[in-house]
Amino acid sequence: LRMERHSQNAAKVAEFLSNHPNVSWVNYPGLPTHKDYSEAKKYHYRGLFGALVGFGIKGGYDNALKFIDKLNVFSLLANIGDAKSLVIHPASTTHQQLTPDEQLSAGVSADFIRLSVGLENIDDLLNDLDHALRG
Repeated sequence: LRMERHSQNAAKVAEFLSNHPNVSWVNYPGLPTHKDYSEAKKYHYRGLFGALVGFGIKGGYDNALKFIDKLNVFSLLANIGDAKSLVIHPASTTHQQLTPDEQLSAGVSADFIRLSVGLENIDDLLNDLDHALRG
């Protein structure tokens, strides 16, 4: 049941982000717009696409840092799969030692935010994201 709740919350977060004016792109295999959606539907158990959601924040690196500072429910940690929702900005944390070109070759852009969506109430998660995105 935990993974089901993680996936349900992540799907709602991905849908919310894909319609947010301050988000430029969303990477989540459960979105019909994802390039691998048909494959993901075939291989993911009961339509559960996991808890990880990646997205690009408009305004790039600086806005990514401001966004993370404004979050209250999401915690800044590099872990994934926790019961608590987590956020990371790889360009300023896990991949900061790489040059910008090396980051891009690793799939890390300056605007990239990675979420590991937890088990909290979905309204709390969406409100936290919206508040932080509106800055």
